[in-house]
Amino acid sequence: MNAISTQMNRGARGAAGRRMKAILAVVLLQANLVLGVEPMQAQSSEQAKAAPDSPAPPASAASAAPLTLAQQMQQAQQQQAVGSQQPFHVELPHSRKPFSPYFPSDAPPLDLSNSPRLQNLIRDGKLYVSLRDVIALAIENNLDIAYFRYNFPIAQTDVARTKAGGLAQGVNTGVVQSSTQGGFGGGSSGSAGASSGSAAAGAGGIVTSTLGAGTAVASFDPYLNFKAFLDHDVTQEGNAFQTGVLIFKQNTIEALAGYSQAFPFGTGLAINYEAQRFANNSPYDSVNPTLYSNFQLVLTQHLLAGFGIATNERYMHIARKNQQINDLAFRSQVIATITQVENIYWDLVNAYQDEQVKERLLSFAQKTLSDDQKQFELNAIPAMQVTKDESNVATSEGDLTVSRATLRLNELLIKNAITKMDDPAIAEMPVIPLDNTGTPDPNASSSIDDLITQAEKNRPDVKEDEIAMQVAQMSLKSIRSELLPTLDAYGFYAGAGIAGKPNPNCNLGPDQCASELPPGFGGMFQNTFNYSSPEYQFGMNLQINLRNRVAKADQFRAVLEFRQRQITFEEQKKSIRFDVRNSQFALQQKGALVNSAQKARDLAQHTFEVTQQEQKLGAKSGSDTLLAQHDLGVAESALVAAQTAYEKAKVDIDRATGTTLERMGVSIDDAKMGVVTHAP
Repeated sequence: MNAISTQMNRGARGAAGRRMKAILAVVLLQANLVLGVEPMQAQSSEQAKAAPDSPAPPASAASAAPLTLAQQMQQAQQQQAVGSQQPFHVELPHSRKPFSPYFPSDAPPLDLSNSPRLQNLIRDGKLYVSLRDVIALAIENNLDIAYFRYNFPIAQTDVARTKAGGLAQGVNTGVVQSSTQGGFGGGSSGSAGASSGSAAAGAGGIVTSTLGAGTAVASFDPYLNFKAFLDHDVTQEGNAFQTGVLIFKQNTIEALAGYSQAFPFGTGLAINYEAQRFANNSPYDSVNPTLYSNFQLVLTQHLLAGFGIATNERYMHIARKNQQINDLAFRSQVIATITQVENIYWDLVNAYQDEQVKERLLSFAQKTLSDDQKQFELNAIPAMQVTKDESNVATSEGDLTVSRATLRLNELLIKNAITKMDDPAIAEMPVIPLDNTGTPDPNASSSIDDLITQAEKNRPDVKEDEIAMQVAQMSLKSIRSELLPTLDAYGFYAGAGIAGKPNPNCNLGPDQCASELPPGFGGMFQNTFNYSSPEYQFGMNLQINLRNRVAKADQFRAVLEFRQRQITFEEQKKSIRFDVRNSQFALQQKGALVNSAQKARDLAQHTFEVTQQEQKLGAKSGSDTLLAQHDLGVAESALVAAQTAYEKAKVDIDRATGTTLERMGVSIDDAKMGVVTHAP
């Protein structure tokens, strides 16, 4: 009985002790809530642990702290000479050799090696990249930009052929995004505009335009024509009355040369020269062989249709305008690619930080399981608690596996965007982002009117549309020439010369067989050009199409297409204003989500710390603490996702206002060469 009473007294004292501990825990909890303890120190320690592989943030200029890994890598890049990276340069073939225009030319071979900058970012088997590094690598290695660079020499070939009167073939200035995958979450990266129908109502689905239509343009390149032949002819005659022989034999040697060229005023020049030598066996010719030459000079001038420089050089004007459009389109291409790469980078940061959150959750779940297993061995907790802990560990392991797979995918996307070719050395290499947050964007505090004004000033697609309208207006003027009748003035001058030796077989008598012609080629040439036997002519040639239906239909269609372009131009401006407003709304929304997510994360951190204290005092179980840690992890993941969305919203508003290159410090000249010489 004494033993039983003693055991009961111990149980009572134990119960009283537990009640006191519970009361003390509640008091401490209330004190924490009243005092409003901020978990900033704990948050800072968690953030310091969040990126164990990421180098420390850069030290301030005033501090004397040692250089971080990011600063050391930046210094190494600045010290490295960029001479090993060959700039892009394709020059149109020029040669003073007379036969070079008749042989094919080849462009320099492709350089598909990655830039040396990539190797300088590798440390200890990992690729450390900042946002500026990613942008510089994309400028040097991205295949979309590399593909677009060839539009510059293509546009130059268009100018070269139109200088000769050829038709402008145009340049494909659409933004290319075929090789860069991912990064489309931040909004449209291409220029906005009206989309065409899914099927074209033309022959074979091809609809031709009246842009550049007008009278035919002759080639401005000079042409030389040569023709020479030797002919031997034997003819049987029925009688000798006509030729003096029954078998008439004749040898002919003839040479012809011509030069022709057209000029932008609508002027045409043609010079022709013909020389012949005839020899036969007829006794009726007083001269044998006979030498003959003829010279002709013809000038023509269009007076109505086809007259003037504006009409005949319209293709060259279009080609030069296309060059300007191509320069602006390249700027659009660089903006689109950099926008895409920035979005990929922030997705990588999101995946990288989310993996670290999932690792901390798994680590805490494993620690909780280990502690509860020890408590279970002491019979302090039921077996069901250990089972719950094991379930939580399994769930955390699954979440970590998914997070790591997402990180590997984003590493693959960033490598694909900043390399020309797959490099086995970096194929499985982890990518460590150095910038976890972006710099403040001045567009975030600008008014909507300032943003729209900035977009209309900076966006390349606005200027592209303005130039396209100028081309359409030029086309309206040039097509009017096609409506006019064809009225040409021409002038013709010709001179002829003849020579030859007396025929030794002539049987016509001394008077008729005598000849005063010069005997050789020299006399023939002299007579051709000495105005001894000239011929000249001036005249007009008029052609009138009595109904002119084709030209009239083309001219009226050109007016209708110009009206459509005016609508498209206004629609484009309207679309840009909508795009800017939409980007500003998205930026404000994402900023608000970051603030709310930050508050939710702070409250979850505070709740977790209080729950840990209560667990130590016995008021809460390990399951409660594990649940609080899980809620904290969810809040941290939500904060990371909100911050990523906010950074991508800043990227999108830069694209919408056309300030991407300026804000990221990108030189368009570096982008054209494919070598970054200016530090971004």
